[in-house]
Amino acid sequence: MAVSFNAAGLLNGNGINVSSVVNAILGPKSGSISLLQNQQTDLSTQAGILTGLNNNLTNLAAAVLSLASINGPLTAQSATSSQPGIVTATAQTTAPVGTHSIVVSSLATIGTLYTDPLADSNASFLTGGATTGDVKLQVGGASGTIHDIAITAGSNDTLSTLASYINAQNWGVTANVVTDANGSRLALTSALTGTPGALAITNNNTGLAFNPPAGGSNASLTIDGVPFSSASNTLTGAIAGVTLNVVSAAPGTQVQLSVGPDTVQATNAINSFVTAYNAVINGINAQFAVDPTNNNQGPLGSDGALRTLQSSLLQDATYSVTGNGGLVNLASLGIDFNNDGTLSVNQVAADTHPSLSNVLTTNPSAVQRFFQNAPGTGFASNFNNDLFNLTDVTDGILNVDIAGNKTQQHALTAQISNLQDRLTAQRQQLTLQYAQVNATLEAFPSLLLQVTSEIGALNGNFSVNPSTVNTTPNTGTPSG
Repeated sequence: MAVSFNAAGLLNGNGINVSSVVNAILGPKSGSISLLQNQQTDLSTQAGILTGLNNNLTNLAAAVLSLASINGPLTAQSATSSQPGIVTATAQTTAPVGTHSIVVSSLATIGTLYTDPLADSNASFLTGGATTGDVKLQVGGASGTIHDIAITAGSNDTLSTLASYINAQNWGVTANVVTDANGSRLALTSALTGTPGALAITNNNTGLAFNPPAGGSNASLTIDGVPFSSASNTLTGAIAGVTLNVVSAAPGTQVQLSVGPDTVQATNAINSFVTAYNAVINGINAQFAVDPTNNNQGPLGSDGALRTLQSSLLQDATYSVTGNGGLVNLASLGIDFNNDGTLSVNQVAADTHPSLSNVLTTNPSAVQRFFQNAPGTGFASNFNNDLFNLTDVTDGILNVDIAGNKTQQHALTAQISNLQDRLTAQRQQLTLQYAQVNATLEAFPSLLLQVTSEIGALNGNFSVNPSTVNTTPNTGTPSG
């Protein structure tokens, strides 16, 4: 920007606007900083997009790894009960496929034991003036442990103090005092079910009267006609790879338990892969799409790394295996390519388009072999190998791009900072310089008046008009 002045105004003592002059001189350099700041904004925008794409790529890698895992959802087994109100079950990946018939006759129960009621829970139950007594409590059935409870007056000879004493021991037994209209009773319950939780009183010479014990019995059931007894209502080992949970007894009801591939987990895993894949492809497509209003692509439209990534992903997605009963590519599983490179899962089977649900139901083992196989050449195994390299923290294609972007941003930040420092120094120098010029210009009329007056005094024939600072001939008669 050129700087110009009005000479007449300057000579009249108006001076100059120092700030405006300095701004005009430094304007081009300030414009250079603005250009660099705009570049920095563009880089920041690109960095945000790259980070989002990289996160989506990481999600895709996780989804593919799940499909490639030999212990993942494609190998998961499910156990389905025809009567979940009686029996439920879970299956490990090792569980053989099959159907089992189960009849639950009884559940495993905790052991319980209680006394006849007493009028006062805080009164001694020792009788006949006795000051001591003895109660022997057996836990764990006929061969269980016997705990000898020595009763002492003033210590544990009331229902309340005896309950506290028993609870302070580590016997797997809980004691409570329960009270109703008939009075207070001591109630004992075991922590364990089945025979390990069976309770019994083997000796008692106190005033307490214990009722016959209840519970403490094992679960009783048959599996495929074979009888089973279990201290717990959760059984492992009765069916290979299956954990059974007996919920209720139904002696006359046969429960059918079917063990087989978990198509729900497999479907969810494949759908998650399709969703993750589409997120990456859509993110890349958005950068290459041309905005009709300005004919421009996205901020990363010229980024060659995205073209490389797009090509690699499309190549992996069109990968095919051989044989495998005709399930050789995604299309044969009911997963089709759209025109924009994204994937769609067929929900309904047609003549030439199978549905994923139908394929998983009719041939789950072939679906697994398509994604993963012993040689490691399955679809997911191949895709996983590429994604491992593409998402490498240091050498991954988008991580390299992000690192380069950061380097550029740091360089621009340093360049802008240096220019701003130099501009600040120049501003200070120019402000001082033009402030001096301004002071001189503002003092010019007074200086001119002084000089003119001195010349007039020396010649004796000049006068000065202070308002115009112009010299005029003096025609008057000099004074004597």
